[in-house]
Amino acid sequence: MRARRRRGRRAGGVRRRGVMSTDAKSTVTISVPDDFPSVFENTPAHERCRKVGDTKVYTARGADDEAELIKRIDTARVAINIRAHARFTDRVMESCRKLEMISIWGTGTDNIDLDAAGRHGITVCNTPGINAFAVAEHALALMLATARRIPRIDREVRGGGWPRDFLTQLLGKTLGVFGTGKIGARVVVLGKALGMDVLAYSARGDAAAVAALGARAASREDICRRADVISLHLRLAPETRGFLGRREFAQMKPTAILINTGRGALVEREALLDALTQNKLAGAGLDVFHDEPLKPGDPLLALQNVVLSPHNAGQTPEVIRDGLLRAIENVENYLAGKPTDVVVAPVRARR
Repeated sequence: MRARRRRGRRAGGVRRRGVMSTDAKSTVTISVPDDFPSVFENTPAHERCRKVGDTKVYTARGADDEAELIKRIDTARVAINIRAHARFTDRVMESCRKLEMISIWGTGTDNIDLDAAGRHGITVCNTPGINAFAVAEHALALMLATARRIPRIDREVRGGGWPRDFLTQLLGKTLGVFGTGKIGARVVVLGKALGMDVLAYSARGDAAAVAALGARAASREDICRRADVISLHLRLAPETRGFLGRREFAQMKPTAILINTGRGALVEREALLDALTQNKLAGAGLDVFHDEPLKPGDPLLALQNVVLSPHNAGQTPEVIRDGLLRAIENVENYLAGKPTDVVVAPVRARR
């Protein structure tokens, strides 16, 4: 699922919408424009949402098209955002004059134009931390699967082989964690439980918080040069897009492993492909990609030193249940005038 932006951000220039309608008893229209693949329809969260207001759920693909997204939410007061392929742009918000609130299932906000939301008076809320432990477990699973070459060995054994390759042991190795939010913090704990020496990079430069996790604060360059395993848990923002590029891959050990459960665009795609095909990097475990789903013929599909999963690190029954219910709870709280998990709040109420 998604990386987090600071709560309570406010933007100026609000023109028409606000924290909540002055007519709290008016019919609430709620649209779920992007439930594809479907996780919301006919769930306890869906039933709870129906009690809040008139709810329309779209389970067919199409929200990745701006015009179709506008069509699906143009009469809605609240939009519940399920998938990151639905991009809430300035044009979308300008066109949907009744929209007051976007409630995100997940943490990441890179598919929402937050500045535009503030200007248009739209409150944006997310569900931070719900998927943290599940994503951290998945990051660990990718570390082990890549280091131990489990997918390839499994295929070879099923094909009649009996491979005797040396494998990579994580005990005593150095783990570098970029991002120390709830997911990154949990990865630090899991790495230490395996007996790894953990270096961590805080985007806010909070060395004290890193030390409290039992890790050592380090710079991007230090981690790239020293880590045997690098795990990415930064939010995607203009300043983190392409966070790891050719320069960083050139600094890494040729035996290093990269794990990415954050966002595909945190890594320069061509630089990653070059590092993996030119033996500049031992392997990678990837749950996120620049284009999703991966297209047939994508070079990553042919690489034997890469373990792939379909952006499903947070796809557990517990995460889906709790996250969807939290997204509806945020709608309820917003309508009651007490918004929670706020990412963007308008400066003043709608007139």
